[in-house]
Amino acid sequence: MTLRRHPHLIEINAAVLLRRLADRYRRPLTLLTIPDEEWRALARPGFDLVWLMGVWQRSPAARQQALLNGSLRRAFARWVPGWTPADVTGSPYAIHGYELDPRLGAHGDLAALRAKLNRLGLRLIVDFVPNHLAVDHSWTRSHPEWFVQGGERDTLTHPDWFFPLGGRYLAHGRDPYFPPWHDTVQVNFFSDGMRRALIDELVRIAGLADGVRVDMAMLGLNDVFERTWGTLVRDERPRTEFWAEAISAVRSAHPDFLLLGEVYWGMEGRLQALGFDFTYDKTLFDRLRGNAGDVRGHLQADAAYRQRCAHFTENHDEERSVVTLGTERALAAGIVMSTLPGLRFYYDGQLEGKRVHLPVQIAREPEEPADPTVKAFYERLLGIVAAAPYHDGDWQLLPLCRAADGNETFNDLLAWLWRYFREWKLVVVNYSDHPAQGWLGLPALPAPARQVRFQDELNNALYVRDAEELAAKGLFVDLGPYRAHMLGAVID
Repeated sequence: MTLRRHPHLIEINAAVLLRRLADRYRRPLTLLTIPDEEWRALARPGFDLVWLMGVWQRSPAARQQALLNGSLRRAFARWVPGWTPADVTGSPYAIHGYELDPRLGAHGDLAALRAKLNRLGLRLIVDFVPNHLAVDHSWTRSHPEWFVQGGERDTLTHPDWFFPLGGRYLAHGRDPYFPPWHDTVQVNFFSDGMRRALIDELVRIAGLADGVRVDMAMLGLNDVFERTWGTLVRDERPRTEFWAEAISAVRSAHPDFLLLGEVYWGMEGRLQALGFDFTYDKTLFDRLRGNAGDVRGHLQADAAYRQRCAHFTENHDEERSVVTLGTERALAAGIVMSTLPGLRFYYDGQLEGKRVHLPVQIAREPEEPADPTVKAFYERLLGIVAAAPYHDGDWQLLPLCRAADGNETFNDLLAWLWRYFREWKLVVVNYSDHPAQGWLGLPALPAPARQVRFQDELNNALYVRDAEELAAKGLFVDLGPYRAHMLGAVID
């Protein structure tokens, strides 16, 4: 099963999905016994990859912390009225063991599910969390030397960084810019034993799934880890990067295994160079909260880098896009992310316009009706971008110029072209809250072209233009606020 150059991924909280479908079918379900029709429904809009977030064993200690956390309890009460402790599973990022959580199925079910999804044209993505494990993971007792540790003085300087265990003070997982995650323990990336153990886990996961979404992947870089933990790490800094070793090992056994990295701080290119297939495009996410010029500047990045970015407008860490951007702007952002080169990354509920950002520690979701406008929009959009040019074609950012003297609204337009043999797909988005006009510069038309018929697949309109006029002037565009053209060009 060959993966398209620019694939589509959907993230779904595995525990929430199972609860939702069990309620719908009015019977207990496991991931493996979910009816095939539910998976086919995911394949139909053109998804290639299904990231089942949170399939691994949850930590009893992390669950207990979630139940006692006042902020989480307030969020549960706000979003899931009538919630009970039985609904709380704990964080999927405090992993107790890389085995399928028994609430989701039995041992062996994950490999069988992967085979089923592959038959239906889908690939299975699961989590890999290298930076930390649950505070009650078995390795904390069998191999405490594999974790970052502090002395008694360190615990006085940073009392929230450590927890006592067996006469030692183990560090909680953290990144350098936020408080520690208190349900986790920090792995020591400079420990040979820990490196080998993590790589063994990754290779084993590759026998069960088609790829991983790697949590906070940049925290495993030698210099980042060293800066984060400083003198607390007494092991010698390795000569090689953890990811160089890990990716080499997993690809030796499973050459087509996919790695999607959650990466920030401008380190995306470094992780791509180490072998990640795709890395988070948080820069685009942030610039979509700005203006068209911000977005356009980002799209001028190196082509090789751009094609390995994972574009998104929401995920389990971020608020819902219709809430943060407003519905019209969120849909315009959806067109942008869905038509750029790289991986297009959607989140469960995004296609229905859901507004609740559910904490990952709870498996029960509120009843939330779909927004009919958003639902119809995404059904149409995904149907359009299922076409081959958007997945296997060549992408080009197009120039724009003003429509008339003094009219600077062309700066609010974003435009690009996909070419696939003689087929063209043009995307133009007015990424502003006011009308915008401009002339769109097009590449040379194939000879001997006489006219071009532009079928607006988004708006059901047809535009016929003379080829000589297009060559001389370009294509005139006039769009309302947050409106777009998605033009399929037929060249005669």
